[in-house]
Amino acid sequence: MSETMWVMCPVCSHKTRTKLRQDTELKNFPLFCPKCKNECIVNVKNCQIETISDNG
Repeated sequence: MSETMWVMCPVCSHKTRTKLRQDTELKNFPLFCPKCKNECIVNVKNCQIETISDNG
């Protein structure tokens, strides 16, 4: 079983409700943060998060 990690919000650095495995890849994923109520478009590859746009 792969180890999982929480995706952290690029705006406020709190945990989101999304988990990643090491083999997860996301492209143009709308990531919503329940803490700061912002939504960002992100790409994820090899557990590295790249913010594409910040709509907050």
